[in-house]
Amino acid sequence: MTGRIREILDNYQSESSGTLANLARLLNHGALAGTGRMVILPVDQGFEHGPARSFAPNPAGYDPRYHFELAIEAGCSAYAAPLGFLEAGAAEFAGAIPLILKLNSHDLLRGEDPDPMPALTASVQEALRLGCCGVGYTIYPGSAHSREMYEQFRKVAEEAKRAGLAVVVWSYPRGSGLSKEGETAVDVVAYAAHIAAQLGAHIVKVKLPSARVEQAEARKVYEHHEIPIETLRDRVRHVVQSTFNGRRIVIFSGGPREEDAAVFDEVRAIRDGGGFGSIIGRNSFQRSKVEALRFLRTIMKIYAGETE
Repeated sequence: MTGRIREILDNYQSESSGTLANLARLLNHGALAGTGRMVILPVDQGFEHGPARSFAPNPAGYDPRYHFELAIEAGCSAYAAPLGFLEAGAAEFAGAIPLILKLNSHDLLRGEDPDPMPALTASVQEALRLGCCGVGYTIYPGSAHSREMYEQFRKVAEEAKRAGLAVVVWSYPRGSGLSKEGETAVDVVAYAAHIAAQLGAHIVKVKLPSARVEQAEARKVYEHHEIPIETLRDRVRHVVQSTFNGRRIVIFSGGPREEDAAVFDEVRAIRDGGGFGSIIGRNSFQRSKVEALRFLRTIMKIYAGETE
């Protein structure tokens, strides 16, 4: 247990020893063990976007076991997925990598709902049965159903914490209350991260923020107090500050596949802005395994300060 990990765990003093142990498992696993940084492989895109859109670029990804193998060989901190994918490999790869069960999901067979509301698709008891160290849950601040999501999440989080699991929240602003560009505006992303922390998330996952300020009232504050948001590093720092001044673990999603150089620049900004790491799905599993391993290991070296 490094000093940095003890420092992070001290921020969760209200939690049970079981939850602290599972947070420690996440922070002490893989290539970044003990650094306070993490890289998680999430593979919920098959449910969210459809199998062909997710796995046709690298057909090996249709097999759930491929993602276990990729996460393990790359040295990821954890692997997160919905119930079916975890059930397909949890026994075969038992104990090889920390698992996070995604508890809710939505699909696109009815098109994009302007006010999405994910369905509960798994349970805390199933996470325990599969040996998971944590559960994941998506909220959509800005959706007309956001309050229902918050209330549903509180029940799930209470049960998960009672069972000693870590709680990870995907906090993705989306809905009729926001413009499309506003979903990643810096004020909105910071607000979404803060909401997730206030709801009791141990780990908060958000998208990288743009320099846009969506809310008129927020824009006045940003300008009056000259909050630095010009660079991505500044914006990451602001999101971390908004999440209890860095007292909650904040990780950033990878989004659609990009060129390597662009992703590596984003990782440097996350690192230099005080972010805790990345949760990178499509940018990882849509590459061949050789390419994905090289890609993920480079990201981990950047976070570890072994390379620029």
